[in-house]
Amino acid sequence: MDYLPTVDVEPISPATATVIWLHGLGADGHDFVPIIPELGLPRDHGIRFIFPHAPALPVTINGGYVMPAWYDILEMSLDRKVDVAQLQASAQEVGKLIEREIARGIPSERIVLAGFSQGGAVAYQTALSYPKPLAGLLALSTYFATAETIALNTANATLPTHIFHGKQDGVVQVVLAHKAQRWLEEHGYAPAYSEYAMEHNVCAEEIAAIGRCLRAWLKPD
Repeated sequence: MDYLPTVDVEPISPATATVIWLHGLGADGHDFVPIIPELGLPRDHGIRFIFPHAPALPVTINGGYVMPAWYDILEMSLDRKVDVAQLQASAQEVGKLIEREIARGIPSERIVLAGFSQGGAVAYQTALSYPKPLAGLLALSTYFATAETIALNTANATLPTHIFHGKQDGVVQVVLAHKAQRWLEEHGYAPAYSEYAMEHNVCAEEIAAIGRCLRAWLKPD
């Protein structure tokens, strides 16, 4: 089976959990690797980190320029007009990575999905429609692009979810994070929400909070 190319970071002890972390538009799988030591995880955390590379696609809002992208963005309106079929296809590819982890001995209940910006939109789609229970979803500076089309799966009806966003984000306005939070609450989820004095990036306080999420969701068996 073909899989997305990835950057894999193995723990010092045998892996007992996995975090699959999706980068944003124009970046690649190396983007968030340097954050791992900043998460405050115990030395023997046993978490395998997988950072997939998005395929190279022409992006309409960037004049058709080909760059790493999980899907095309057709219009930069507030809610964005995106190529939903491409987003769903990317979500299916991420689902294949989850299945590979399960085949490698990691229970689905010990797999976390994380995504920044475009990667977060794919993480929403993947996690909430996935047919096996996952450990959690980290939505970083992102938006729920497929809220109107997603087929929710009851396997993740109580999925622990944490939304993180910057108050000064000029790329993905903070109102989109609020909108995703409300949608999730209206559909029976109980997302945690954290907002920071930052733009379209991550900050030290947020990274520490992400580490706390991972410690809570992926406690050793």
